Amino acid sequence: MAVNLVNVENVSKVYGTRALLDGVSLGVSEGDRTGVVGRNGDGKTTLIRMLAKLEEADTGRVTHSGGLRLGVLTQHDSLDPEATVRHEVIRDLADHEWAGNAKIRDVLTGLFGGLDLPGFPQGLDTVIGPLSGGERRRIALAKLLIEEQDILILDEPTNHLDVEGISWLANHLRERRSALVCVTHDRWFLDQVCTRMWDVQRGAVYEYEGGYSDYVFARAERERIAATEEVKRQNLVRKELAWLRRGAPARTSKPRFRVEAANELIKDVPPPRDRSELMKFASSRLGKTVFDLENVTVQAGPKVLLKHLTWQLGPGDRFGLVGVNGAGKTSLLRALADAARSAGEEQPAAGRIAVGKTVKLAYLSQEVAELDPNLRVLEAVQQVRDRVDLGKGRELTAGQLCETFGFGKEKQWTPVGDLSGGERRRLQLLRLLMDEPNVLFLDEPTNDLDIETLTQLEDLLDGWPGSMVVISHDRFFVERTTDRVYALLGDGALRMLPRGIDEYIERRHAMEESAARATAPAPSAEKAAPEKSAADQRAAKKELQKIERQLDKISEKETKLHAAIAENATDFAKVAELDAELRDLAGQREELELRWLELAEEA
Repeated sequence: MAVNLVNVENVSKVYGTRALLDGVSLGVSEGDRTGVVGRNGDGKTTLIRMLAKLEEADTGRVTHSGGLRLGVLTQHDSLDPEATVRHEVIRDLADHEWAGNAKIRDVLTGLFGGLDLPGFPQGLDTVIGPLSGGERRRIALAKLLIEEQDILILDEPTNHLDVEGISWLANHLRERRSALVCVTHDRWFLDQVCTRMWDVQRGAVYEYEGGYSDYVFARAERERIAATEEVKRQNLVRKELAWLRRGAPARTSKPRFRVEAANELIKDVPPPRDRSELMKFASSRLGKTVFDLENVTVQAGPKVLLKHLTWQLGPGDRFGLVGVNGAGKTSLLRALADAARSAGEEQPAAGRIAVGKTVKLAYLSQEVAELDPNLRVLEAVQQVRDRVDLGKGRELTAGQLCETFGFGKEKQWTPVGDLSGGERRRLQLLRLLMDEPNVLFLDEPTNDLDIETLTQLEDLLDGWPGSMVVISHDRFFVERTTDRVYALLGDGALRMLPRGIDEYIERRHAMEESAARATAPAPSAEKAAPEKSAADQRAAKKELQKIERQLDKISEKETKLHAAIAENATDFAKVAELDAELRDLAGQREELELRWLELAEEA
């Protein structure tokens, strides 16, 4: 029987006139892996701080089992700024001692990309004081994971980690024996790691068995039965559930909740977005050209990030962009934005970017734009526009859009200067969408947003007719809002990934293994492959684009066939016929993807 490690009994916590927690009782046992979700400001961080006894409850009590080994990652680290990374993470162990420890090697490689800490000025001997907040946070996490604990309490552990780092952390935590309580807005991470969920809402904590997918289903069913939530929120939850059940292109495993009950709950929910309809509408707003790149070179100072890039962002395209830090994701978006702002006059170091005449770009950068702190939220939005046309006859006022983004009627009159970092991020997004752009660049849009706000943003983007490029370490958000994923692997090229982020992780692992094997020189007898001519490379790039369009068409046909199979579920002859078509399409897709990979090497 599992031993109870932490008990919370009838705990309450009040700030000012607001009760963050009201009579909450729960516990953590050996082997529990619990994810904590809820809106920003509802008490998630307060709850885990009280679990760790970093904060006292107003009433009730929190008890720990005797001799409990507790590890806590808070949003503010307690690292010594005068110390080196070596001293904080591996203490005073000799090099042969820590290098011979598989656990320490795994943590350093997983969080920093290598034992010598590439990216840090002096490696392990780098002084902590001058480092950025993200670098300090990774050091604090590494220090925590190297030690042994009975329970780990983590507040936003995926912040400042890239896609590979998040994937490594999920695998690491699954293999650890210690119990886990984790606050995060990364839904893919919750699904991978957690076996139980706590939903913090209006002073109460609701418990659910399973990961994030199970939680979405259970919450939707609870709200449907209890009928206590507004219709809008129910529809949002059901829509997200429908998407989870259908599965994104990059997903290889289905959610674990009961299929029959889930199908009953979503039987009348339409697909998240009608791609063909949105493409038509986007084409009418944008024409044939959005961004066409021909043999483009992108630089950051003297460093060449991308070279000889031929690429196209067309009307209605929704692309995700992933890659190693410093590979040029943000630099590529900035080059496109510069060309758009100057109507094609400002061009990159080499090559040419053609910009459509009707392009109206909105660019959400990682930096939060400064606004007059004395402005009210509603006034800051109305500065841009009073009403916004979302297409297909949908129109929202500034106040209605504020409510969609979590600014209720009272909050709309809050001065901008009093908003939290997450609320300012929401306001920045809101103002961008109010300007009715037809092209969106979103660079890490999920920073500081809670899960409920993320689902509302995704719902809004589902019906948004335009072209979009998303840079994000949030796998769930990328899969949910985009139709195709491209990767920058640090070699100056941009590659399409037919299988999405899973393929990106595989390619990065293969590159690391190849680099490790490349220590010995190739045999001299082996002849180098002849270089392709510029004409051959251009031809390969054109064929690549043609294959990508064919893959899109196959995806649309597969979607229609799945819908037809569902409609004719009782007609076995028809289902068999449709299934044969589906298998034929799968064969065509496999051939095209293999050819795409061959051409990618040539190009």
